[in-house]
Order: sequence, then structure tokens, then C-alpha cells
Amino acid sequence: MTERPGPALDPALLLTMFNSVPEGVFAVDTDYRIIAVNDAALTALDLPRLRVIGRSAREVLHAGIGGDGCQLRRTMATGRPGLTLDQRLRDSLGRTFPATLSTGALHDDEGRIIGCVVTFVDLARVRQHLDVSDPDAADAPAGAMITGDPAMKRLFDLLPTLARSASSVLIQGETGTGKNLVARTLHGLSARADGPFITVNCAALPETLLESELFGYKAGAFTGAHRDKPGRFAAAEGGTLFLDEIGDIPLGMQVKLLRVLQEKVYERLGEQTPIPCDIRFVTATHRDLDEMVAAGTFRRDLYYRVNVLNLEIPPLRDRKGDVPRLAQRFVERLSLSRGRHVTGVSSAALELLMRHNYPGNVRELENILEHAWVMCRGTVIEPRHLPRDLQLLAPTAGPAAEDGLSRVEAAYLLQVLERHGWHRGRAAAELGMHRTTLQRRLRRLGMAPRRDGRTRD
Repeated sequence: MTERPGPALDPALLLTMFNSVPEGVFAVDTDYRIIAVNDAALTALDLPRLRVIGRSAREVLHAGIGGDGCQLRRTMATGRPGLTLDQRLRDSLGRTFPATLSTGALHDDEGRIIGCVVTFVDLARVRQHLDVSDPDAADAPAGAMITGDPAMKRLFDLLPTLARSASSVLIQGETGTGKNLVARTLHGLSARADGPFITVNCAALPETLLESELFGYKAGAFTGAHRDKPGRFAAAEGGTLFLDEIGDIPLGMQVKLLRVLQEKVYERLGEQTPIPCDIRFVTATHRDLDEMVAAGTFRRDLYYRVNVLNLEIPPLRDRKGDVPRLAQRFVERLSLSRGRHVTGVSSAALELLMRHNYPGNVRELENILEHAWVMCRGTVIEPRHLPRDLQLLAPTAGPAAEDGLSRVEAAYLLQVLERHGWHRGRAAAELGMHRTTLQRRLRRLGMAPRRDGRTRD
């Protein structure tokens, strides 16, 4: 039987698809000259199309494109796709931004390599997205993703790659670490960003209510079901369904959820007609699902279905260096939202915050700062404004205590300086002090300036 050729794709449709991709995409020939570029790439680089087409990728991106060790050069030579996580690109105004670069070879009809396609993701946009939280989200404390921690930064760098996939993602982490915010970010960076993002807290509902919430029901399915009600599967159609605390789903419900994940269909209560669904599943839990599988309280087959891609958010006690930055952000947001200005946290109060282990993670830190903000009648939060249990962490007065305060202050100043490339003027502006004041503090703490961000090494 002769196969019929499929319908030819409309070039206008192909162009629309190319330009609808949220990541920057461009194609180069074997001389590394750009032969095609999409709208997202032009926006990120702040360039018109006429200044891009025909120019070398090295000129346009101000990066090591085509040089030795370049991933694009390796793909051009071998035909194998590649990924670079730590590339820096530059826009038309000279501003650099971190990016991931994915490369793939272009072949002609005879299989010869005639160029490459490059996809890049602006990681600064990703981190900006992570720095905006939904105050109504159950597990998204404001600013939960602000970080200078290397492990957290690696997690951020993975998010664009995971967001492009349609596979299920399992987010693991203790309560209060920001799992909801990561799930929302995955949705916001995905091709489903314009679709709905629906959250279900599996721990908050008993099994009978959870089933009706997820699947929906027909009128008359049970006592009190007076009219049809669509469930969360229907609400998430074309978007993302976030099942929070999936480890709390009863075994009976796990079987029904497994069928939806496997077959991409579900049935409303009181109805036997399968309904197809187009949903990206993201799940989260604070439980150890491996232990639950071994104990027989979580189905192994369901575990494999939800754990295709995995992210683990470290607890705040393992990234104490983020405490000063988070504390400052929480104070700033409280001041903005409630109309009374508090400039920040004193070194003595910060020392107490650094001594605490935060079993409730970032959400607990946010609550502590809200308590302190309410108790503070001046402009700076002091130890006496913190909850009583934190005040008891104060060290005995003396040289050791002074050393501890100096270490905290030095760590905080170092974070701000690193964020601004050791440009002391911009760092001082963020800290709300004059540049000479910052210089005096650095000298007092024995922090010799490495370099000024305005100079080039």
C-alpha cells in the first residue's frame, strides 16, 4: 500500500510557530553567520532583524561563538546536540546576561551538516520571575527564591530546560521552602504559560472530596450533587496541574490518578464516558517517597510516573548565607505594603537570625520578620523586636560576640558587593549608605576591595 504524503506545512504557519517560542532561537551557517532569528531572540538582544541577519554570531552575541571549546563548534563538527549552562551573552547596549545555550545540527537532504540551530534562555529573566511570588499561594513565601547559594542557582539554571519538557516533575523539599513558587515558575517558563495553572493541596482534602475535586461529577452522582461540576482536571486543560503534597493521597486514589497519568483520560463521577485531557503534571511533597514505596504506602508505578524529572529544594538551614538577603527583602516588602518605613535589620538582630535553624524554612523567616516589623517602632529592627525564643539565642557579651557580629556583617556586605560586581557605588546605593561609609566599613572589617566594578581586569 502506497503511503500518501502528508499535507505541506504553510510557510506562514511555520514562521508563526518559530516566533511564538518563548526562548531565543537563531540559526547559523557553517561560517557561523546568522541566517534566521526569532522575535524572542531579537527582544532579548534589543536588536532589529536587519542588524542580525547575515552577521556573525560572535559579533551579535559578543560571546565565544565558534571559538575553541565552544559547544556550537562541537555540534557543527560532530552533529551531536549540546547544552551549555554558564554562557554569558550581551545585548546591543553592552549589558551582559547569563544564559543557557542548546545547540542542534542542521542537515541537508543528503545528511550533510549545513549549519546549526541555537536556542538560548535568559537566566536573568528566570531569576526575576522567581523573585516574584503570589501572596495567595499556600507554599510561596514572598521572595522565597532570592538566593546567592550555589545549589539554588544550579536549580534555577535547570528550570528553563525542565520547563520546555512535557514530562512530569516531582519537587521535593521541606514545608516552607517554596515548592509552589518553583511549580509556578516551571509553568510560567513553559509553552503552556498562557494556559491555566491549577493547584490542589492533596493533604487538605479527604479521599471522597479529593476525588470529586479532581474528576468533577455529573448531577445525581451522589446526594447533594444537584448539577454538573467540572473538576480540576477540566480546569487545568491546556495548562499545568500542580498536585501539592502528593504523598498524602490515599492508596485507592493513587490507582485512579495513575490511570490519568498513563492514559491521559479520566471520567467524572457518575459518568462512564472517558474524557481526554491535555495536562502537564507537576507534583510536590515534603515526604520521602522512596521510603513510602518501600513501606507499601505509595504505589511504585505511580512514583515512576510522577518522578520522571526531579527537583530538590534545600532547606534554609543549609543555605544560611541567604538569611540576610531574605530578611532585607521581607522588611522592604512589609514597609511598602503597610506604609511604615523600616530600613532594615541591625547586625545584632541579624546575628540572632543566623543562629536559628528554621524548621519552617523561608516561611518561618518571613513570619519572624513580620513579628519584628510589628514590634519595631523605629526604623531598624533590633534583637528586642524578635520573638522571645530567638532572643534567647544571644551569645554572652564579649569579644566572641563582637566577632560573630562582624562575620555576619562581612558576609552580608560581601553578598551585596558580589551582586554588583564589586562596584562600590551601586552596592552603597542598595545598602542605603554613602560610598565613603561603605569604604570605612570594609576597612574596619578587613575586607580589602578586590576591584571596582567600573574598571576592567
